Amino acid sequence: MSVAFTFPGQGSQAVGMGKDLAEAFSEARAVFAEVDEALGETLSAVMFEGPEETLTLTANAQPALMAVSIAVMRVLEARGLSLKDRVSHVAGHSLGEYSALCAAGTFSLADTARLLRIRGNAMQSAVPVGEGAMAAIIGLDEAEVEAVCREASTGGSCQVANDNGGGQLVISGSKPAVEIAARLATDRGAKRALMLSVSAPFHSALMGPAADAMREALAGVAARAPAVPLVANVRAAPVSDPDEIVRLLVEQVTGRVRWRETVEWFAANDVTTLYEIGSGKVLTGLARRIDKSVTGIAVGTAVDIDNALSVLI
Repeated sequence: MSVAFTFPGQGSQAVGMGKDLAEAFSEARAVFAEVDEALGETLSAVMFEGPEETLTLTANAQPALMAVSIAVMRVLEARGLSLKDRVSHVAGHSLGEYSALCAAGTFSLADTARLLRIRGNAMQSAVPVGEGAMAAIIGLDEAEVEAVCREASTGGSCQVANDNGGGQLVISGSKPAVEIAARLATDRGAKRALMLSVSAPFHSALMGPAADAMREALAGVAARAPAVPLVANVRAAPVSDPDEIVRLLVEQVTGRVRWRETVEWFAANDVTTLYEIGSGKVLTGLARRIDKSVTGIAVGTAVDIDNALSVLI
């Protein structure tokens, strides 16, 4: 039996996140200061005080969520946690892969912050506002949702973006096609087909320009082998080679986040506990729905850190 660390993605942000960590731990303050310096602005002030609409901007939410995750990691490590000795794998949901790789030593903190700022801006600008859309389809399986997306492609690009498990899949693409797919899904028996309030069609073919931007950005940073393998989003299988990790990060921009399969891989490989490192409890809830043999534990506050250390150290 073993432990893996998972790292949350966009949607887990909240005004005030990381503030108690900064107040309690010098290691957390150092992380937030380094991210601020790397970005040339006080992102930490937006994290701690808002406004929410500024924090929610993709270009801010992505490095902010990473900063909280790495702050938690640095506090744990300063108190005796060895990632390599205590954790078998890392994984992250979408942008969370960058947090996972920073935690595992593939990228420096400053490089990770800058990469996520580039990623956020590139994803936001890849498609004109209003032309793309995403929808959550609840109550159909993967094959059924894929069939709906194929039928809807008469209206443009449409594909499965996230398989979050528990009967929830997110589709993404051009707005007319996603709207057609949502209607078809309802007709096929979906419990709900909910259009999402998002600023761009993430993890779809329309993100091609953002993938190109990330290929260029990643070529300019040093990538080292992670201390423990990454279970990659687009493959739902472990990878350790830095060149392959970079290729998969580029592919991830337009590819599917296979989170259900990732958790299933953990369960099949004797990983019994998933610690969610960072803001919120989204991944902890998903783990519970995907496979009840896997325990999810959120570690994002000072109290959570004390509880985790009592078990991990």
